Amino acid sequence: MSTPVDPGPQPPTGTAGERTIGQLVSDVSTDVSQIMRGELELAKAEIKQDVQHAGKGAGMFAGAAVLGLYGFGLLLLGLAAVLNIWLPWWASLLIVAAVLFLVAGVLALVGKKQVTQVKGKPERAIENGKQTVAALKQAPAHFKEGTPPQAALTTAPRA
Repeated sequence: MSTPVDPGPQPPTGTAGERTIGQLVSDVSTDVSQIMRGELELAKAEIKQDVQHAGKGAGMFAGAAVLGLYGFGLLLLGLAAVLNIWLPWWASLLIVAAVLFLVAGVLALVGKKQVTQVKGKPERAIENGKQTVAALKQAPAHFKEGTPPQAALTTAPRA
């Protein structure tokens, strides 16, 4: 025969079996903690799945790039073979190589032009930051004169 399990002491209750405020606060705290743990676990699972997909996608892109390079090499070899109809092999291969070097040179010049346009620092953001600091420095003077706070920030001189 089984013996009943003693659930332990019952928590104090208010009038007519109502729970106390301390118990309710404790329950809310526990529930919020459990919800947060659950949300974190869900976020971890989603991130793990996304990372797995990103890794597989990156591997597929790498494979496609390698196969694309091999295909491009064969395409160039085919172009040289077509030129071989009229020219010797060495001449057709030199012509294909010269065209490749010409395209590489043009790409390098365009790339250099793009790189020289890099400023290296966010000039507009820095200027906006300086203007904000100047406005905040001017704000205390306007507050002393009785100007409302919003007007003090909007009427501060811009540098």
